[in-house]
Amino acid sequence: MLAACVASWLPQTVLAASIAIDVGHYLEKPGVISARGVTEFEYNLRLAREISDALRHAGHRTLLIGDDGMAADLGRRAPRAAGMDLFISIHHDSVQPRFLSVWEHEGETLNYSDKFAGFSLFVSRLNSHMEAGLRCASAIGAALRGAGFTPSRYHADPILGENRPFADEANGVHYFDNLAVLKTASIPALLFEAGVIVNRDEELRLHDPAVRQRITGAIGSAVNTCMEQPGSGDKK
Repeated sequence: MLAACVASWLPQTVLAASIAIDVGHYLEKPGVISARGVTEFEYNLRLAREISDALRHAGHRTLLIGDDGMAADLGRRAPRAAGMDLFISIHHDSVQPRFLSVWEHEGETLNYSDKFAGFSLFVSRLNSHMEAGLRCASAIGAALRGAGFTPSRYHADPILGENRPFADEANGVHYFDNLAVLKTASIPALLFEAGVIVNRDEELRLHDPAVRQRITGAIGSAVNTCMEQPGSGDKK
């Protein structure tokens, strides 16, 4: 039902594309623990499935990678998408440990930081189709901004562990050259951080189905746009 509603927002697909959607992390190492004790993998899996459903209802073909939680070898993920038009890795964000504080939630002692919020996108200059990946990342960032979301500037901060240069500052796209799933992809690739789940308010927003519907709608619209542009998805 959700995917059908999202699809109704999307423009008529001019060029059907094949999109690989990678579920960030895996069961053994599930990524960030949110401000309320939920693993990032759970958030990634839910959003990846919703994005896949929306894209398929819009006429695209999708492939979910890592949805069984067993894909521990990051270097083997992107090669599974060979021959497709675009690879999108879905993640949710945290912050450096120095920014975390402690709070008690439902009997658990958990970490949080309410200082940072917003989405981020990443491309790798080691990817052989970086320009096409950047085109789609910029289109997604622009569509998210149009849907009322704000890019985070946290990853550009000149601090140890961050300092990621902007590829498209206005739309929240950074260069992150050594990300394994991006640099090993033989097709245009990008990584999407949907929001900061150690931020207590942002976690609640990302838990809201209506908010995720806006995210999936924006991504669907952006994929339509960037796949129509000359050179997008060119795997030659």
